[in-house]
Amino acid sequence: MSLWLIRAGANGEYEPRFFSENRIYFNWSGLSADLGKLPNLEAFYNVFGETYPDYKKGRIQNNARQGMQFAKSMQPGDWVALPSKSNPTIHFGKILGHCEYDPKADDRFQHSRRVEWFAQDIPRDRFDQDILYSLGAFLTVCRIQRNNAEERVKEMAANGWKVPSHSKATLSGGAEITDADETSVAVDIEQTAMDQISRLILAKFKGHGLANLVKAILEAQGYTVHQPPAGPDHGVDLLASPGSLGFGNPRICVQVKSTDSPVERVVLDQLIGTMQNFHADQGLLISWGGFKQSVEKERASQFFRVRLWTRNDLIENLLAHYDTLDEGIRSELPLKRIWTIASQQED
Repeated sequence: MSLWLIRAGANGEYEPRFFSENRIYFNWSGLSADLGKLPNLEAFYNVFGETYPDYKKGRIQNNARQGMQFAKSMQPGDWVALPSKSNPTIHFGKILGHCEYDPKADDRFQHSRRVEWFAQDIPRDRFDQDILYSLGAFLTVCRIQRNNAEERVKEMAANGWKVPSHSKATLSGGAEITDADETSVAVDIEQTAMDQISRLILAKFKGHGLANLVKAILEAQGYTVHQPPAGPDHGVDLLASPGSLGFGNPRICVQVKSTDSPVERVVLDQLIGTMQNFHADQGLLISWGGFKQSVEKERASQFFRVRLWTRNDLIENLLAHYDTLDEGIRSELPLKRIWTIASQQED
């Protein structure tokens, strides 16, 4: 069994279609040739060169290799890992068939493979850092195999998606591209940093402690925050309002869910009911593990009433106000701002 990284668009915009149709797609635009019938890598170079004449040679070769991997190297029985863009989770599927070509399909959806999505929304925090590093490659398709990643992920699946006690992780490299001559692969450094900060937050602010961190972030944003005593919260962890006395508007009910799995629609409904009980204007629902599609579907209709924060949103707000956070919080989360050259995925 091989393990492959697959992406559903640069921003995850094709994820719903991947899941609803139980397929993965090679989402390059304008590829009208049947990739499954190309005989060798040179043929892939020629097709990609003709399709994208303005691309530089290195970019054409890189993209052509990914096309060949999707059409030729992947095999039925192999697993694919799809890192979610909307939640801090990873989806896993099993390839069921060979590459199929449908010339009548919409652009970007002509080349596909049937898959069985056997595990969705597995929290990123459950994976060793070196595996997350490999899954951060700025590629649409590549094989994940360094540090025995394939076998370790399979062991996790058999162990309820938890790292077995005998597993030993090492950080010695990222994704490996079959038949590639590059000596390195661009990696999403920002996502890697997010994962590392996430681990530190989990170590320092477990369970109800996460509400303490949210309280500090809101106070750094200029809110006066009331935190009810620990215990049954009746749908609210924090109450916040602008101003030194907290008498300003908007009046906000905040619910913090620290579990690592996406929350269901019922949690959102409970918060909306609690807002009415507390005469709040708006609500803030924070879910460390993200949100199920039943919640995401309500994001637009509740735009003027409720904000939804995932783990990444919380961390971004933490970083944006880090310098004005309480000194005690900053001592628990020692972070340093750096600048680096941005890398972009090419398709």
